[in-house]
Amino acid sequence: MTKITIFRNHDGEYLGFDCLGHAGYADEGEDIVCAGISALVINTINSIGLFTDEPCETDANEDDGEIRLRFTSPAGHDAGLLMQSLVLGLQGIQNTYGNDYIILNFREV
Repeated sequence: MTKITIFRNHDGEYLGFDCLGHAGYADEGEDIVCAGISALVINTINSIGLFTDEPCETDANEDDGEIRLRFTSPAGHDAGLLMQSLVLGLQGIQNTYGNDYIILNFREV
């Protein structure tokens, strides 16, 4: 199962996310749920880096299926919009395939 935690402050501004684990929907190389999650997460990180000036830090460990992103200050408008898009896509996967493969949590920090 892939567990994703979205971090926001008390004003609802995005601070980053953690993505951990493999979905386990199918065998490696055939897991469409894991591929969809990975595509959304990696595209979001790349888009934030390319289309915004938001300073952020990322870390990844492919073996564990771990990807982390942290903004150094709350996300501005453009990065916040990209994070909203990520959440929308992840919720779509969760609604389609269920909580056996993806858990999406929101945490105020």
